[in-house]
Amino acid sequence: MRSKKAIKILLSPDPVYGSRLVTRFINKLMISGKKSIAEKLVYQALSNIKEQTKEEPLSVFEKAITNAAPKMEVRPRRVGGASYQVPVEVRGDRKEALAIRWLLAGAKSKPNKEYHSFDKKLAAELIDAANGAGLAIKKKDDMQKVANANRAFAHFRW
Repeated sequence: MRSKKAIKILLSPDPVYGSRLVTRFINKLMISGKKSIAEKLVYQALSNIKEQTKEEPLSVFEKAITNAAPKMEVRPRRVGGASYQVPVEVRGDRKEALAIRWLLAGAKSKPNKEYHSFDKKLAAELIDAANGAGLAIKKKDDMQKVANANRAFAHFRW
């Protein structure tokens, strides 16, 4: 028998934009509990987005998260001694978590010569994702391709 379900902690919205999504993004970026540094980087990246696109930075940020969020993923399922990659739909919270993870990975992988600072890298990755390009979108498309390739095993979902 499984233990109790984990209780979801409701995050407080961030002070500048009043968005829980921005808070989640800041928390994921944070290293060694240094939240003020993570906040500074995210807010600087959002102000860079405002300068570059002349649009509302929060709407660009939300569009980037939405575009990078996957619809399907594969989960291993053991049936009769064999493991099958079964495509399943991604639920809401996990969808956001994967999008955030991929956006940060994309920003971290950008070359230092071109952008010089992390906030510029992050802004560039968010703008790319909002426009349907960048590493996060590529990861989402790859995951979608794997799920489509394994559609034959969809009947193992239960």
